[in-house]
Amino acid sequence: MLSMRLRRIRNSHQLATAALFILPGLLLFVTFVIGPLIYSFQISFYDWNIVHPETSEWEGLQNYLGAIQDPVFRRAVVNTLVYTLVTVPGQMVLGLIVAILLNQQIKGRALFRVVYYLPVITSWVIVSLLFEYLFSGQAGLVNYILRDVLHLIDKNIRWLADPILAFVPIHLLGIWKGIGWTAIIFLAGLQVIPEHLYEAAEVDGADPLQRFVHITVPLLRPTIVFLLVVLTIGGLNAYISNLLITNGGDPMDLTHFVLTLMYEATFTRLDFGMGSAISYLLTFFVFAISIFQIRLLRQTTEY
Repeated sequence: MLSMRLRRIRNSHQLATAALFILPGLLLFVTFVIGPLIYSFQISFYDWNIVHPETSEWEGLQNYLGAIQDPVFRRAVVNTLVYTLVTVPGQMVLGLIVAILLNQQIKGRALFRVVYYLPVITSWVIVSLLFEYLFSGQAGLVNYILRDVLHLIDKNIRWLADPILAFVPIHLLGIWKGIGWTAIIFLAGLQVIPEHLYEAAEVDGADPLQRFVHITVPLLRPTIVFLLVVLTIGGLNAYISNLLITNGGDPMDLTHFVLTLMYEATFTRLDFGMGSAISYLLTFFVFAISIFQIRLLRQTTEY
């Protein structure tokens, strides 16, 4: 009885010590994350007056309905979904190819891993401005190569002035920027696959393609699911590249992403209610994707 009481006292002291270490971080999280989230959710139901918040008028779901009915918002949703559907498979396919190559026993393998990961740690601002220069309609390197080197075009293509062609550099940048990180995750998944499975398949006469289809892909399923969901969430939250390359919607508000439209509504038009509503429409969708992720990751892989 005494030992049980002493054990409870010891556990309570350990719990109190742990709480003291967790409390500062928890307070910061509540103050700077949870608090603003709740406050912005409140704003989404008002015609918010930033100068005199107490005079803000209640609008209910009007901001949400206005966003859904806005053709610019619907175009932004389509642009964001297309960006996600293009960049996510691109990153995953190319990342898997790079991971398979880096998983081979080759000289300088560590150096190649560093080189492929460099785009991940480069600044989004810097590489976005670089891609804007590469696809410039006047003196861009891409037009120079197509016109003067390969002679495929007669005159410069105005990439950034066209609402469709403007997404070419944005999509290419999104794929290029994420290949290294995707390859590292795939590489981690490849290295936990038991080698004896490949050896047994090779003894049975399976060629490299068959080993890839019947061993590598099934055993990489948890990694593929993780990357699919995480990259999808990242694609839906694309922002910096679009803001810098198209100035957040040029030409004629046809190239907006959801987040660039949210930024414009909030900080250009000062419509804080609409901006908050747009952000929460995106949040609800991302939350649904997260639930989908949890259900998929509950499944296990059998060797």
